Amino acid sequence: MRSFLPKLFSRRQVLRSLGGVASVAGAAALGLGQGSKPAPQGEVGGHSGHYMGAADPKQMGHGNNLTVGAVDHQANGFDPLRLLVDWDYGKVSTLPSGQTLREYEFVAQEKEIEIAPGVFFPAWTYNGRVPGPTIRCTEGDRIRVRFTNSSSHPHTIHFHGIHPAEMDGTPLPGNGGLVQPGQSFTYEFTAEPFGCHLYHCHSLSLKRHIHKGMYGAFVVDPKGGRPPAREFVMVMNAFDTNFDGGNEVYAVNSVAFEYARRAIPLKLGELVRIYLINVLEFDLINTFHLHANMFDYYDHGTTLEPTLRRVDTISQVQGQRGIVEFRYKFPGMYMFHPHVSEFTELGWMGHFNVVRPEDFAEALQSVGLDAAWDQKSLQGSTVPWKGGEQA
Repeated sequence: MRSFLPKLFSRRQVLRSLGGVASVAGAAALGLGQGSKPAPQGEVGGHSGHYMGAADPKQMGHGNNLTVGAVDHQANGFDPLRLLVDWDYGKVSTLPSGQTLREYEFVAQEKEIEIAPGVFFPAWTYNGRVPGPTIRCTEGDRIRVRFTNSSSHPHTIHFHGIHPAEMDGTPLPGNGGLVQPGQSFTYEFTAEPFGCHLYHCHSLSLKRHIHKGMYGAFVVDPKGGRPPAREFVMVMNAFDTNFDGGNEVYAVNSVAFEYARRAIPLKLGELVRIYLINVLEFDLINTFHLHANMFDYYDHGTTLEPTLRRVDTISQVQGQRGIVEFRYKFPGMYMFHPHVSEFTELGWMGHFNVVRPEDFAEALQSVGLDAAWDQKSLQGSTVPWKGGEQA
């Protein structure tokens, strides 16, 4: 059994190691990116104290702090860059009524995952990953999720959206109830409304089941689709590594600083759409800030018109979610992070690598991605764009 390095460090001790003199163990857990270069004057996408122009993304950081080394994504069973576009459409068929049926198999498992280089967390998972599978469907589809509990604790799946009480996945009588170890339960309902939703375990204590990793994205496309865009799902999460009721490691899609170490490739001028979900436990609020740009925001994703226009920072409480849309006007390396400085310094920070179309293949290759990832990011929707008309 691995020893858990974070037990040696409180949240504040980790911050001190990031900001100044770090012990060897502290650097291995969440440490300094050694050898970072000073910020050149006038670098596109950069500003004082943030070197954004390094050829090697591992040299880039917020105040020069990054993790040391790399997480073993193969051992984890998921790669955060691939989770961005890993849409799960289920097994698709058509019911006699003509309604589309999407069937899913979910299994609750206990699994140790690496959340930063050398930092392991005893997670509770859906299908062996955190976050769980990103369910994607169209409004009006029939969703059937067969859930098997292969763990040692009672669990449920609670879906945000509209459905009958018996499919609500809570311990209340008539609400689906707890699924005991070794038992199964099938959740079935019609997906509505369209939007950016989520699911999570609703067993008690609720905060324990959520912070241990039992959550995922539930994207319901409008019947008329949305305008073509490069699409990503980002689940903002964190981990209480020493179980003291406070988080020590913050991330998007579970691995600290992964999108800083491996910048997300974008094409200059293209529309980008992020399905953004906050499942942060123990902290009251999370935020998303985009550098050198503005975005439109669709709260909960349940409208076809933005609820906020031309902003660069939004806040979400736990369980809140929405859609972020933007385009970049200039090429360069651009940061995104929460405007909660402590979260940024403890792992929740990344970069978009905005390049001209002729340089996109090279940008993909530099972070271990390929044409299949490109296609998934561009063709994730279950509905072709129909000009916004609802069928």
